Parts: sequence; C-alpha cells; structure tokens
Amino acid sequence: MPAEPISILKSINSGKVYPLNEVRFTSDNGELLDVIHDFERIKKQHKISKEYFFKKRVIINDQPSGGVWHFKELILPEIHDDHIISKQEGNTRLYRSKKVSSWLALKQDKFYLKHEGENPTGSFKDRGMTVAITMAKQLKQKAVTCASTGNTSASLAAYASEAELTGLVLIPKGNVAVGKISQALAYGTKTLVVNGDFDDCMRLIREAQEKLSAYPLNSINPFRLEGQKTIIWETLMQLNWNVPDWFVFPGGNLGNTSAFGKAVFEAYELGLIDRMPRFAVIQAEGASPFYKAYKNNFTGLKTEKAETIATAIKIGDPVNYTKAVRSLKWTNGIVESVTDEEILEAKAHVDSAGIGAEPASCATVAGIKKLIAAGEIKPKETVVGILTGNILKDPQVIVDYHLKKKSPLANPPYDIEAAIGEMKKFL
Repeated sequence: MPAEPISILKSINSGKVYPLNEVRFTSDNGELLDVIHDFERIKKQHKISKEYFFKKRVIINDQPSGGVWHFKELILPEIHDDHIISKQEGNTRLYRSKKVSSWLALKQDKFYLKHEGENPTGSFKDRGMTVAITMAKQLKQKAVTCASTGNTSASLAAYASEAELTGLVLIPKGNVAVGKISQALAYGTKTLVVNGDFDDCMRLIREAQEKLSAYPLNSINPFRLEGQKTIIWETLMQLNWNVPDWFVFPGGNLGNTSAFGKAVFEAYELGLIDRMPRFAVIQAEGASPFYKAYKNNFTGLKTEKAETIATAIKIGDPVNYTKAVRSLKWTNGIVESVTDEEILEAKAHVDSAGIGAEPASCATVAGIKKLIAAGEIKPKETVVGILTGNILKDPQVIVDYHLKKKSPLANPPYDIEAAIGEMKKFL
C-alpha cells in the first residue's frame, strides 16, 4: 500500500480533510483550510531540532538560499527542490534602533524591528507567494490572480513572470500607491483597475476561481500562509530560539495574524520553543473591523467601508478573520487601533532612524507606543515589531508629510543660491 500523504488540507472547524493536490481554498461548507503536516513523521525523518536548522544549508536553483525554504520540511515537505519557484525571499534583517527604542521608552536590547520590506519585491508577500506560486505550478494552473491594495499585486506579478504563468491583478480604483502599481505594470502582469474597493476585488477573485479557473493567490490560499509562517521562525532563529514577550504587527486581511499563530503553535508542538509569545495586532482606526470585534469579545465581525492612509491594511472585510481569532486565543493576544496621525508620527521616527517603512508597517510602531502608554507592554519586556513593507512603496505619503506637515519631525527641502555661503547656513 502507498504511504499516507505527509501533508493534507483540513477545514479549521469541522476537520474535514482534502488532498493537497485538489484545487480548493475552502471546505465544501465554506470553511477556511489549513495545510496540516504529519510532524511525527517529519521529526523522525529529519530529526527536527533547533540545531538542525542552525546547521542546515539550503541550495535552491543552484544558489545558496535560506529564508522561506530553509524550513521546507515544515512547509511543503514533499516538493522537489527543482520545482520550487524562488527569488531567495526571506533572510531579512532584525534591527535594533536607539532612536526608535528611546522614543518608545523601551530598552534598546529589548526591542527589535524585523524588516520584511527587504524581500525581493519589497514586502512580506514574497514569502507567501513563493509557496503559493510553486503549488500553482504543481497543480498545473495556467493563470493566477489576486485582489490587491498593492503589495500582493507586485509580488504576484514578479513570481508569475518567473513561473511563466499568466497573471491578473485586481486593484481598487484610486486606492493604490504609485510605488506599488508601478511594480505590477513593470513585471508584465495584466492590471485591472476595479471601480470599487478591495472587498469588491476579493468578491471578483472568488468568482474568477469558480468560473474562469484563475488560481487565487490572496491569503485565502492556505499555501500563502505556509510561507508567511517563516517570518516568525526566522526571527526566532535570529534570537537563538529565545522567545520574545511580544510580536507586534499590522492587521488588514489578517493573513499574517493567521500565519504567525500557526507558526508559534507548530514551533511549540515541535519543541522548538518552550512557551508562547503574546501577539498584538494593530489596525488603522479607519479600517478596524478586527479591533471592534475584539472589543466585543469576538461575538461577530461587522464589515465596514475602510479609509486610512495605510493602504496596505485598508480592508473592511478581512477574509482570514476566523483563523486570526484562533491565533489570538493561542497567544493570549490583543488588538489595538491607531489613527493615521499616530501612524505618520511613528513613520517619521522609523524613517529618521535610517530604517524606513511604508505607512502600514509603521502602524506596528504606533501600536507599540500606545500599548506601552496603556501599560499593556512593560518596559522590561522584549518586543519584536514586524515592518511589512519597504519605504519606497508609498513615496507620496513621505513627500506630503515633509512638505506640508507642521511637525518638528518634518524635514522639507530648501531652495538655495549656487553659493558656498548658502550651504554654510545648514552646517
């Protein structure tokens, strides 16, 4: 008899099981799906341990690699290396910043910023995209698609080009930063600007999967979340598998919230960590359905018309709500909301530290500031904040802030005459 598959798809509530090679994104009754691995078999086969990952060397496409595929045994254990579509995503830096930690009133040796804007297309989406696009090829799909506020479209376009697949991205009209839409155009995917918001785009994506056989690469795709888990595992490795007290990150469609919860739950199951960290999910005040549900003890999700300067999390109907609630229960997590003004102030501090990140990323830092002030995060605790996107994703926000803001942090340019004395004034 053939061996049982080492990985399956499983609905998160009813527990119904489906094979990995079946093209589906929800159960028959509409539940979200998890990718579930037989960790007992994997542990025996590979002798999984902290030391195993420290010593492991990875070669993908004849190049030394790491990042996402460093954890291949825990993501897609049965995929052949030659079938992986990768741009060496991951391996992002873990920063310490005296400037930012001082502003937050945290000790410098207790505060880290994990910068996912250092991925190939400038956001964390590449971690999920490498796994999802690899599965699209395995499943012999011809076209891939996504709804996007910008970062997913950029990532899909780059990886679809690499995989030689037709790509279609749906973008809400007037709601995407130029730095993001330019990537989708440059990488050659077909960009469709929808007269509606992100949630309208998501509705079309689900319909396209059913009627046009276009394989969706939004975070409803469970393979996306398998790649995004590695943000947490890589951070833990960088910390020598010492568990921080807090992971703090932005929440939009709640894919990272879901993936991160799965990451720490599985790390605990595998014996890679001996305790669970706490999560803090930060939403923009104008796009905060998850925060409002949290304040109502998750009795239900009320969708809303999202409005925020942080376009990457401008989502009023998060598709991963159920998985995200589960993640917070696993980690005794909390949810906070911050205003656009608080996001811009935090962004100015992150940018001036020479790190830089897009507005949605800086919701993380604004949230940490607010949670410290509220006494939720204690100054002695170790905090890892996740920055999800590159500073150049939304350059107009930066220019507007420094040209128009009446803030002590504003740093406008100055017109001068072509004379050395003019320069001297600024030294």
